[in-house]
Amino acid sequence: MNNLSEQFNNPQSSQQFQSGQPMQNQSVTAHSSASREIEEVKGAIFLAKQFPRNMFEAQNRILDNCKRPALAASSMYSYPKGGTKVTGPSIRLAEVLARNWGNLSYGIKELEQRDGESVAMAYCWDLETNVRQEKVFTVKHSIYRKQGGPKLLLDPRDIYEKVANDGARRLRACILGVIPGDIVDLAVEECTKTLAGQNEGPLKERIVKALTFFKEKHGVTQEMIEVRFGYNASSFSEFDLVQLTNIRNSLKDGMSTVEDWFSKEEAKKVDGGLATEFEKSQEQPKTEVKSDAPNQNPIEQPELPLE
Repeated sequence: MNNLSEQFNNPQSSQQFQSGQPMQNQSVTAHSSASREIEEVKGAIFLAKQFPRNMFEAQNRILDNCKRPALAASSMYSYPKGGTKVTGPSIRLAEVLARNWGNLSYGIKELEQRDGESVAMAYCWDLETNVRQEKVFTVKHSIYRKQGGPKLLLDPRDIYEKVANDGARRLRACILGVIPGDIVDLAVEECTKTLAGQNEGPLKERIVKALTFFKEKHGVTQEMIEVRFGYNASSFSEFDLVQLTNIRNSLKDGMSTVEDWFSKEEAKKVDGGLATEFEKSQEQPKTEVKSDAPNQNPIEQPELPLE
C-alpha cells in the first residue's frame, strides 16, 4: 500500500504508469537502438577497408552510365542569371556518381518535425577516407505561389515531398563535395557527347530549326521562348534543346497548350532586337549562334521544371 501511494505521489512514477512502460525499459530500448546503429557503421567501415574501390573501374562505370541518353538528358540543371545561365550537375547525375564511385554512405534524414517546419540533414560520407559532408537545414511546411501567397501543407505526403525536394539540392552539394572534381567533369563531358551524338547537324542549326518550328506551327516567338527559359537563345545548349523537344511533344500529343508554357504579355517587355536576330537566323540557317561562357561556379538551384 505504501509503495502504491509513493508511486501516485511521485510524478515520475505516475508517468511510468501512464505510459505502460517503465522508464528503465525505455532507456534500455534507446541504448539498444544506438548500439545497433554503431555496429552497422563499424561493419560498413570494415567492409570498405577490406574491399577498397578500384578508381579505374569506378571511373569506367560512371562513364558507361553517362552514355545512356535518358541520364544524359537530365544530367544538368540550368538557372537564369543576368541574361545568361548558370549550369551544373543535377541530383540525378550526382546519384549515379555516388552509386558507381562506391563505399559511400549518403542520404537525407528528417531529424525533427515541429509545428509548421521540419529540421533535416543531407549527408555524404566516404567510408574509405572518412571524408564527410553534411548540411542541416530547415524546411517550412508551405509552398510559395506567384498568386495567392504561401500555401500551407497539411498532408503528410506533401510535407514528405517538400522535405525530399529541398533536401535533394543539399544532397547533391554533399556528393559533389566528396567525389573528386575531375571525375565530375569527365561525367559532364561524357553526357554532353551522348546528347550531341543523338542528333544530326550542329547544335546552332538545330536550335534555329526549333525556333522556326515553334513560330510557324504554334505562333510562339523567340522572345516568348527566351522569357520561358530566362536567358537569350544564344546561350541555349543541348539540354535546352531537349526541353524544347519535350514541350513540342507535349503540344503535339495534346497534353498541354501553348498558354501553359509561354506568356505573350511577358514577351512584349523583351527588347525587340531579339526578333531581328531570329529573322537573320531564318535567312542564314548555317550561321552559328555564339554561346555565352558558362559560369564556372554554379550555385545550388533546381533544374527548370517542364510540367
